[in-house]
Amino acid sequence: MSIRSALVATASVVALTVGVIGQQNPPAPRRTSSPAPLVVVGRSKIATKFGIVAASQPLAARAGVQVLEHGGNAVDAAIATNAVMALVEPYFDGIGGDLFVMYYEAKTGKLHGLNAGGWAPSGLSAALLKAKGMERMPQKGIYSVTVPGAVAGWDTMRAKFGKLPMSDLMAPAIYYAENGFPVSEVIADAWGRATDGLAAEPYAAKAFLVNGRAPKAGEVFRNPDLGGSFRLIAEKGRAGFYEGRTAEAILAISREKGGTMTAADLREYQPEWVEPISTTYRGWTVSELPPNTQGIAALMMLNLMEPFPMSEYGFHSTRAMHVMIEAKKLAYADMLKYVADQNFTKTPVAAMLSKPHAMDRARLIDPAKAACNVEPSVFDGLTNSPGGDTIYLSVIDRDGNIVSLIQSLYGSFGSGLVAPGTGIMLHNRGGLFTLDEKHPNALAPRKRPLHTIIPAFMQKGDVRIGFGIMGGFNQAQAHAQFVADIADFGLDIQQALEAGRFTKGSFAGCDVQIEALVPDKVRSELKALGHDVRVVPPRSGTFGYGQAVMSDGAGVHFGASEPRHDGAAIPEAPPIFGRAR
Repeated sequence: MSIRSALVATASVVALTVGVIGQQNPPAPRRTSSPAPLVVVGRSKIATKFGIVAASQPLAARAGVQVLEHGGNAVDAAIATNAVMALVEPYFDGIGGDLFVMYYEAKTGKLHGLNAGGWAPSGLSAALLKAKGMERMPQKGIYSVTVPGAVAGWDTMRAKFGKLPMSDLMAPAIYYAENGFPVSEVIADAWGRATDGLAAEPYAAKAFLVNGRAPKAGEVFRNPDLGGSFRLIAEKGRAGFYEGRTAEAILAISREKGGTMTAADLREYQPEWVEPISTTYRGWTVSELPPNTQGIAALMMLNLMEPFPMSEYGFHSTRAMHVMIEAKKLAYADMLKYVADQNFTKTPVAAMLSKPHAMDRARLIDPAKAACNVEPSVFDGLTNSPGGDTIYLSVIDRDGNIVSLIQSLYGSFGSGLVAPGTGIMLHNRGGLFTLDEKHPNALAPRKRPLHTIIPAFMQKGDVRIGFGIMGGFNQAQAHAQFVADIADFGLDIQQALEAGRFTKGSFAGCDVQIEALVPDKVRSELKALGHDVRVVPPRSGTFGYGQAVMSDGAGVHFGASEPRHDGAAIPEAPPIFGRAR
């Protein structure tokens, strides 16, 4: 066992012991609102009157803060942070992937949604893959690649809401790509597990391995090819990615591997501004992005949970966790049946979010027994997914504008394919299509798949919270737990990120993974109700990685960062020494 592993194991045992004792005799916790039971908190939330950037890698968060201190706003800072994340956390994300954003504009009080999820290439269809002998969507390789939406998303959000030129926003990422950065610990662990897959593809090995191995924690890593790609974006904006040298390299790897992507697929792609969807929960308005994302499942979970007196049941109680797990199954059954690209089908959003429908559906939750199979609702083929690799970041600026942003390659190092000479790993988001041509989410040219990555936002009175927790189909269920921790149990944003969670990655059966931070007594009682409980040690990546920022309406801003990762919430400094702009 390494020193780091020993320290983590020791800390986990101590934290778990304290947590269990606390459940028996709870002391007064740190809290921002109503009383709550003990939560083992490793960090305090950050507070300032200026801006905050919360991200899963401190160099990236600091890059966003530098942009705030340079005169940028929350949108500018989010783009700069995301660009550095695309370099320093390449297992989880990159500019070869997609992007989704919610932006709260403080001066108008309006919440804007941006869907920068890419579409399938021309010529790529369920019929084509079936003709090649495929019975299921491939999860790696060229047929899992859709057009990357991230850079178009940056360009679109900067044009509408940003203040600084793209050259300023790319500057930190260019610096780290060309001069190098020390690889952080959690990322190094994940990177190392992907070595064999990277080694199998020459362009990927060149870009992401050092002498045939993954970089170690603390080792300085450079990606000069990616630095060159950032320079093209800095100079030309979206045209520096979707046209010219970068686009030609993407098309070259597509042709080499037998893909169908065309220059027009890249050049003509455009993100979409969308209206967020929302529900109310205990007086909070909770917002997600509409289909083609899974965000609706988080809102449906909350609607299903609302009829139950969760606060009376208690934090990390058997009854509360049973209700949430059962609500997850019901909400996801509907999401998987009906969510798809709205340009090809119409998801019955209003019916799915109807409170009377939720009341009827909640009656299916048996308080004495877990349901191992649930049927979707009926209003007027998707395979189980192991999850995804994603980054989430949130930003608040001094004026109270909030960006909730999520970006991803989907699987570990995406498709496994790098566009030659660019340092860009292409994502495998197309793996979320189905080949069932009768399903709303069936693969078709220029169609977007059901998308797992979702940013979130919640508000009550003058309080505004931008939050997200990444991790494939973990996300919607993690969002609902975060909201309940705040709305039902009185936790603050840092406590809600640190609280033990459950996740159910499958869409059938009674299996559920529960973090060891949840008391053993509760886990045993859940087993007695029929849940197939798999206990996971504290602070693993199983339950996703989250960030959050908050404004309290009185001019104070707060930030929180997930302790399961390397990240930090970093505050902006006041302009004591002046600003560049």
